[in-house]
Amino acid sequence: MGNRGMEDLIPLVNQLQGALGSVGQSCHLHLPQIAVVGGQSAGKSSVLENFVGRDFLPRGSGIVTRRPLILQLLNSDTEYGEFFHCKGKKFTDFDEICKEIEAETLRLTGSNKSISPVPITLQIHSPHVLNLTLVDLPGITKVPVGDQPADIEYQIRDIIMQYICKENCLILAVTPANSDLANSDALKLAKDVDPQGQRTIGVITKLDLMDQGTNAREILENRLLPLRRGYIGVVNRSQKDIDGKKDIKAALESERKFFLSHPAYKHLAEKMGTPYLQRILNQQLTNHIRDTLPSFRSHLQSLLLSLHKEAEEYKHFSPDDPARRTKTLLQLVQRLAVDFEKLIEGSGDRVDTVTLSGGARINKIFHERFPSELAKIESDEGKLRQEINYAIRNIHGVRTGLFTPDMAFEAIVKKQISSLKEPCIKFIDMVSQELCSTVYQCISKLSSFPGLRDETERIVVTEIREQESKCRDQVLMLIDIQLAYINTKHEDFIGFTNSQHVQKQNNGTSSAQSSRNQGVASFSRLIVIHKGWLTISNIGIMKGGAKEFWFILSTESLSWFRDEEEKEKKYMLPLDNLKLRDVEKGFMSSKFVFAIFNTESRNVYKDYRCLELACNSQEELDSWKASLLRAGVYPEKCQSEKEDGFRNGLEKFTNPQLERQVETIRNLVDSYMSIIYKTMRDLMPKTVMHLMINSVKEFISSELLAQLYALGECTSLMDESPEQRQHREEVLRKHVALKEALAVIGEVSSSTCTTPLPPPVDSSWIKHHSSSHPKNSVTGGKLLNRGHAPPVPRVSHVGTSVSPDGFQQQFAGQHNRTPTCVPRRHPPAIPSGK
Repeated sequence: MGNRGMEDLIPLVNQLQGALGSVGQSCHLHLPQIAVVGGQSAGKSSVLENFVGRDFLPRGSGIVTRRPLILQLLNSDTEYGEFFHCKGKKFTDFDEICKEIEAETLRLTGSNKSISPVPITLQIHSPHVLNLTLVDLPGITKVPVGDQPADIEYQIRDIIMQYICKENCLILAVTPANSDLANSDALKLAKDVDPQGQRTIGVITKLDLMDQGTNAREILENRLLPLRRGYIGVVNRSQKDIDGKKDIKAALESERKFFLSHPAYKHLAEKMGTPYLQRILNQQLTNHIRDTLPSFRSHLQSLLLSLHKEAEEYKHFSPDDPARRTKTLLQLVQRLAVDFEKLIEGSGDRVDTVTLSGGARINKIFHERFPSELAKIESDEGKLRQEINYAIRNIHGVRTGLFTPDMAFEAIVKKQISSLKEPCIKFIDMVSQELCSTVYQCISKLSSFPGLRDETERIVVTEIREQESKCRDQVLMLIDIQLAYINTKHEDFIGFTNSQHVQKQNNGTSSAQSSRNQGVASFSRLIVIHKGWLTISNIGIMKGGAKEFWFILSTESLSWFRDEEEKEKKYMLPLDNLKLRDVEKGFMSSKFVFAIFNTESRNVYKDYRCLELACNSQEELDSWKASLLRAGVYPEKCQSEKEDGFRNGLEKFTNPQLERQVETIRNLVDSYMSIIYKTMRDLMPKTVMHLMINSVKEFISSELLAQLYALGECTSLMDESPEQRQHREEVLRKHVALKEALAVIGEVSSSTCTTPLPPPVDSSWIKHHSSSHPKNSVTGGKLLNRGHAPPVPRVSHVGTSVSPDGFQQQFAGQHNRTPTCVPRRHPPAIPSGK
C-alpha cells in the first residue's frame, strides 16, 4: 500500500487544501498534486473510476469534463464522497455524486458545452483506494461543437497550463494505444512545461483495441519514444461493458488476465494495469511531496511572517471597547499629522520614485508654474505698446503734446499691476488643489473607518478653503498696496533721464551693441538654467531620423551634446531672436513636442527653419518652457498681436515723435514692472507658505483632534467598514490556518522509501510530428532506433530513513531547473455571421 513511512503525507496535503482553501485564493499556494491530461475519449475518466472502483463520473459524447475536478482519494474504513462546495454532506450513493458533478458544472458553464477554470473538489473515502490527489482536466479538442466558442481549443489549453506549469504538479499524460503516440497532444503539452521529463508519467490506454498484428510492446518497455519515468499500460472497460453495467472489479480482473495472457505483454504483467499505476502514482506523489516540503514550509513561514504584525494588532482589537476606540482614534490622527508633514516637508523613508507628490509638486508651482504665468504677461509686447500709444494720445486730447506725459506711465503701470491678480489667484488655487490632494492621500489610510475618514476630510478641507480665502484676500491686498503708490524713487527704477539714455543705446549700431555684450557673454554663458534629454523630432529619415541628445540651456545659448558626459558638442544655438511655440501631439506619438524658431525667418539649425524638440512627459515639457522663459525665449505672439505690431510700425513711420514717447514710457514701464515682478515672485510663495501650508499643517497636528471630539460622536466615528471587518476576519483566519499548516508539517516523519529519479532520455521526438507512423497503429512503419531507456522502477516496500539534509539536497537539485515560459497562443478570430 504505497509508502508506509509517509502514508499520511497525501492526506496532509488534502488537509492543507481544505484549511488554506477556507481563506480564499490569496495565499497562492501550489500544493503537490497529479494532473491528468489527455485528449477527448482517451480514457482519463475510466482510469480514475478504476482507481475508485465505482462509476461516479459523467459520461457522454463531446466535452464531458467541462470544469477541473480535484479528486482527493483517502483510504478509510467507510466509503462515501464529500464535496467542498457542500461541506458536511456525505454522499454514499455514487450515482448521486455523478448527478452533483453534473449540476455543479451546469451551474457555472450552462448547457452550451462551454468550460470554466473554477475547479470542483471531491473527496472520496474508501477502503479500496490508495491516498492520491488527482486533477481531472477537460479533454483536449480541436474543433468547436454546436454553440461552443471558436477558441475552445485555446481555452482548454490555458486551463491545462494553469495546472501543469506549476513545479509542484506531476503530469499524467494519457494517450490511447490506437493513435499515433508521436502526435500525442498530452505529451506535447507536458514537454512544453517539463522539458527534462522530471514530472511526466505516460499512460497508454485501449491496448485491447489495437489492430490485429500490432502491439505497443516497445513503447511499454520504454525503448521507443522514451520518457524519463516510462509508460504504464492499462485496459479500461469498453463502451459495451459500461452500457452492460460491467462491474469494475470484474474489469480489473479482465485487465489482469489480458496482460498475463497477451504474448507481447505477459513479461511486463507485474508492471502493467490499474493497481500498479495506482501504487506508482501513490509512491511518486508521496516522494514529490516529501521533496517539496522544505520549499513549501519556507513559503508558509514567509506568508505567516508577513501577516504576523497585522494579525497581532487585530487579535487585540475589540470593536466594542470604548477605551480601545479612543486610543485608536488618537493614534490615527497622530499618524495623519506625521504623514502630512512628511509629504509636505519631504522625508527620506518610503520615497516615491515614480511621480512627484506633496511638497515637491508645490515647489514646482512656486518656481516653475508661477514664473511661467508671469512671463506670459511680460511677453505681450505688441499689446503693451498699443496701450501706451492710446494712453499718450488720449491724455493729449486735441492738443499736440510736446513732452512725454507721466500720467500715461502711471496709468499703464497700474493696469499692468492689476493684471497680476489673475495669475496670483490661479497660483493660490493650484497650491490649494495640491494641498487637498495631499490630504486625500493621507486620509485614504483611514478607509477602515469610513465615519472618521469622512469627518476628517470635511474638517481639513474646510480649513484649507478658509485659509485659501484668507490668503487670497492678503494677496489682493498686496496688489492694492502696489497700486496705491507708484514709487518712482525706487533704487532700481531707471527714471525718465535714464530711459532716454537706454533708448539712445537701443538705437545705436549693431557693432556697438555687439561690443557692449561681449564683456558679459563669457560669464553669462556659464549660468546654466536647465539640462536634460530631448529628441529632435523633425529630422527626416533620409538624414538619420529623430535622435535624442543631451541639451544644456544657458542664459545665452542652447547647446546639445551626444550624451550627458558633455564631451562631444553637436551644436550651439544662440538665443537671440528665438521664439517658442506649441506643436500638436501626433496621433500615434507618446512624446510632448514644442518648437523653437527665429523671428527673422532665418534657419535655426542647418537648413531647418524651426527645431521641434520632444520630451517624454507633460512635466518635462512644462519645465523646459519655464526655463526657456527665464532665458528670454518667449512664446509666439498670436495673429492679432502681429497685426497690432504692423499697425504700430506704420505709426512709427508716420509719427516719429509719438514713437519716441512710446519707447520712453515702454522703458519706464519695463523697469518698474521688473521691480514688481521680482517682488511678487518673492512674496507669493512666502505668503502662501505662511497663510496656507503652515496653517493647515499646524491645524492638523493641534486642532483636528479637538474638533473631532467636539462632534460628540467619537464612538460612531470608529465603527469599522464592512470591508475592513471582512479583511480583519480574513487575516485572522489566514493566520490561524497558516500556523495550523506549519504545525502539521512539523509533525511529519521523514522516514520513507524512495526511488531515485531515472536518468534523462532522448525525448526530442515529442517536438516533431512523425509522418512514418500509420494513424491507427503505434508500431506500424519504420521507426528510428533511439536506444534503450531505463525501465520503470518497481515499487519498493522497504522503508529507509532520509535525513533532513538529504531532503534539502534533493530539493535544491529540483530548484536548479530552468523555469519554462509557455507563450499563450492567440485564438482564431470568431467568424461573423452573415
